[in-house]
Amino acid sequence: MPSLKDLRNRISSVKSTQKITKAMQMVAAAKLRRAQMAAEAARPYAERMERVLANLAGGIGADTQAPVLLAGNGRDQTHLLLICTAERGLCGAFNSSIVRLAREHATRLMGQGKTVKIICVGKKGHDQLRRQFGAQIVDVIDLREVKRLAFTNAEPIARKVIGMFEQGEFDVCTLFFSRFRSIISQIPTALRLIPADVPRADAAVASTATYDYEPGESEILDALLPRNIAVQVFRALLENAASEQGARMSAMDNATRNAGDMIKRQTQTYNRSRQAMITKELIEIISGAEAL
Repeated sequence: MPSLKDLRNRISSVKSTQKITKAMQMVAAAKLRRAQMAAEAARPYAERMERVLANLAGGIGADTQAPVLLAGNGRDQTHLLLICTAERGLCGAFNSSIVRLAREHATRLMGQGKTVKIICVGKKGHDQLRRQFGAQIVDVIDLREVKRLAFTNAEPIARKVIGMFEQGEFDVCTLFFSRFRSIISQIPTALRLIPADVPRADAAVASTATYDYEPGESEILDALLPRNIAVQVFRALLENAASEQGARMSAMDNATRNAGDMIKRQTQTYNRSRQAMITKELIEIISGAEAL
């Protein structure tokens, strides 16, 4: 049985940890509001971009060759997985859920005989994947020095992906991130970037609205498709930032509650041990007095 000093040290240590988790919870709550506003502000632009691309893609005639970023290169052998995770831990299952989805996707592709390449955006994703997929990881992008995400952080990633595609290093690119729904709900998501996963234009809208484009649809798509990749990557980074803070806030709240329960149990054990020692000493004193 631990001594009273050991119990006091344990209680003091857990109280210090509880102060840290409570402070981290408050910091995450403060950062969450700003990150959530940024993620929600980026959604309408990305969704409208998808609709514009769908309208343009629907207007391409059969005799017009679609851009390669939209239609693909006709092959499906080499897949690039762009996996976005956090740079730091202590955020519950946030990183693990994204990595699990990407790992299942990679395992399925490799089981079909496909070649898989991985780019990790974030240290935690690389740490979890390097044991099983170390040979498939071709690059790791570090964003630890970025204090506030901006579109300029997504553009180099998009240029790198497009450059690899133009050099024939892969055929299909899939983006993995966590979509923010609420503080307690983050949804791991896989989005195909190349060929572009463009939704079909609404048939009702297409039948009532006709657009003439100048220059033609193909020329506009050549300009919009690279930007769309950067927009989707930027949206994924913002969604990840909000999801990370929400997951951290929830995890630190649970840790604070668990620390409180642990302090309560240790305090009860300390009081019982102390009372037992006092009772034992009283019995010894009384027994000694009676012996005299």
